[in-house]
Amino acid sequence: MLLKVNGVELFLLGRTLMRIGEDAMPSEGIGEQSASLRTVLIVLSDLRGHPGTTVGEIATRSGLPQSAVSATVARLRSAGAVLAETDPGDGRRTVLREAPEVPEVPEQVTRVRDTPIDDVLATALGTDDRDRVRETVEALEELADRLVPGLRR
Repeated sequence: MLLKVNGVELFLLGRTLMRIGEDAMPSEGIGEQSASLRTVLIVLSDLRGHPGTTVGEIATRSGLPQSAVSATVARLRSAGAVLAETDPGDGRRTVLREAPEVPEVPEQVTRVRDTPIDDVLATALGTDDRDRVRETVEALEELADRLVPGLRR
């Protein structure tokens, strides 16, 4: 049987997956932040896909306010996660790229990255069936590998 998902359903699925992802990320001990974790993830994802980009271009592609992107980039630069350079073709532009290696990943970031999604996904699915949850996790991993190569590095 061929299943068809339309654009609206795909969009709503994406929003649901974002909410599940946000619920899965621990926030205790991270402290007050000027930019939301979601904004940081969106900016880093955009940088990974578009090295040599600008704050304005990230804002345009992501739909985030330029001020939010600027604040997030400043935070990421101070953490050593993003590098900024003058564009050799236009000295007025600053181009950004993800740092090849982030110096000393903070404990909180490691904790956020390493937190399993099984419990949050089980809640979202409304089941305690661990086999069903594991199958869903495996399907999400395959989808991530196909749609965003290099995401799970």
